[in-house]
Amino acid sequence: MMRLDKCLSHLGYGSRKDVKKIIRSGEVSINGIVCKKEDTKFDENKDELMIQGVEIVYQKFVYIMLNKPQGVISATEDGLHETVLNCIQDTTKGLFPVGRLDIDTEGLCLITNDGQLAHELLSPKKHVDKTYYVEISNPLTKEALQEIEKGITIDGDEKCKPAKVKQLDDHAIELTITEGKFHQVKRMMIACQSEVTYLKRISMGNLKLDEELELGQWRYLTDVELENLRQ
Repeated sequence: MMRLDKCLSHLGYGSRKDVKKIIRSGEVSINGIVCKKEDTKFDENKDELMIQGVEIVYQKFVYIMLNKPQGVISATEDGLHETVLNCIQDTTKGLFPVGRLDIDTEGLCLITNDGQLAHELLSPKKHVDKTYYVEISNPLTKEALQEIEKGITIDGDEKCKPAKVKQLDDHAIELTITEGKFHQVKRMMIACQSEVTYLKRISMGNLKLDEELELGQWRYLTDVELENLRQ
């Protein structure tokens, strides 16, 4: 059972004062009966909740896939730039991006309010794969490819874990890493005497970017995607 005001707050309907105003205005009903008391308890898994004429399905945790465009910050708020939360139309309280993508990096951004799942995906002990499509200025030599696969050293003394690299052509690769060092992919390419000209994350663990999502578009994860992500 859950308090009505707590439910609306979790769903992002505003401050405690805002939520109380909505409830007392008669805009909320439970099983077809208007409810004006904020301390009313209901079964969020069984009872029908309607707010301002719209049926609401309560979910404790939300999982969103965003195809992040360039120019957007992987953060919950920023004074200068648009954030990934500005790209989605979900007001659930406590949403945040799992990990970071640079402002000029596109691709898969997972947004959730499930802190436990985020911790598991980002934990160094888990070694969750992150795969990127990378366009580069200079072709990688055979020696550079071997260095990447055995664990390349960046900035002179910082060792990376072994990575997987697939050469698509002279100026494009797929790179899979299990770490999240600052600007890691860019620094790895610099160590290979090349530079990143375009970067896009295409998967995280077992979650792959939906190719039908245009830049800036988003959708909720399917049950199958969520199950695979947790494996």
